[in-house]
Amino acid sequence: MDFLLSVSSYVLPFLGVLTVLVFVHELGHYAIARYNNVRVMVFSIGFGPELFGWTDKSETRWKISAIPLGGYIKMFGEGENEQPGGDNQSISESEQKVSFAHKRLSQRVAIVFAGPFANFIFAIAILSGLFSIVGQPFTPPTVTSVQPGSAAEEAGIMAGDTIAQIDGRSIERFEEVQQIVSLSPAQLMTIIVRRGDSHVSLQVTPKLVEETDRLGNVHRLGRLGVMGQGADYLRHDPFTAVYQAGKETLFLTGGSLKVVGQMISGSRNTDELGGPIRIAQMSGEFARVGLVPLIWFTALLSINLGLINLFPIPMLDGGHLLFYAIEGIRGKPLGEKTQEMGFRIGLAFVFGLMIFVTINDLVQLHFFEFVKELIS
Repeated sequence: MDFLLSVSSYVLPFLGVLTVLVFVHELGHYAIARYNNVRVMVFSIGFGPELFGWTDKSETRWKISAIPLGGYIKMFGEGENEQPGGDNQSISESEQKVSFAHKRLSQRVAIVFAGPFANFIFAIAILSGLFSIVGQPFTPPTVTSVQPGSAAEEAGIMAGDTIAQIDGRSIERFEEVQQIVSLSPAQLMTIIVRRGDSHVSLQVTPKLVEETDRLGNVHRLGRLGVMGQGADYLRHDPFTAVYQAGKETLFLTGGSLKVVGQMISGSRNTDELGGPIRIAQMSGEFARVGLVPLIWFTALLSINLGLINLFPIPMLDGGHLLFYAIEGIRGKPLGEKTQEMGFRIGLAFVFGLMIFVTINDLVQLHFFEFVKELIS
């Protein structure tokens, strides 16, 4: 019973968050498809056999399916070899009007892009609500103390300095300093501080530190070794909240891209990549801490879901957009065999990545050591 309660404390928050994010993503596709008069045949949360559902007046089947790890919409004409101006005459003129494949290139691009875009808009909406109701974490970027032997002390940062810029980016909050520095371990950066009435430019290399969270995940972070004054929360009016939420979303997106770039270049280990198991763990942990942290985590996941789907990998929305970009340059779509090969490569990549991150998750959980002990 204790085991079931423990599992449910992770699984239920994870499925709740995932269901919301998948619904938002697919709703983006659905809304723009319907706006462009494309018939949507299926709107499914989950994969596999249908558990229950209903059909609306526009003949869309809305359903909940048995495997709750994603979702999809099925549009009329999607994935078929019907192209505008093509030779396929197997459908009537009225059907062509509601066929995805017979829409203009710009319409197809808008429909595909709408899914990831909806995730970014959803994240901004969530953060806007938090910044209006709870407040945005806000600590003035003034250094109150410098740790002896730290990167900050070696660079000449002093207590009383106010950090004004990091690598050309203006700093308004101490939280921004923490976010930027943590993503730049052992990387030289230029920090401009206000010291009295003057500005001083300093070269700083944050030290690499490894921290292990409550779940056993090891994080490699950059540290300056400075402290700010006590954190506070600043509540914004709705317009300022939206502006700040947009800035935060852009920063988190850029941070995610920077981490991916570091993994590709080899400066960051890929064992930090997590899959569904680790996300489920984190969902449960944030849910235990409270509703506000869980909402924040949902916004972060929404940003990453939108970003990942824009990667130019066949099978993802970004792969479709890549094919559409090539179609726009060539004046005609890629051949059927080329697209099929691309989707096969994309499918293999996605499955391979899922296997890799799942193994990472199991290693973090010490699953293989557990199995070894059982059979030894």
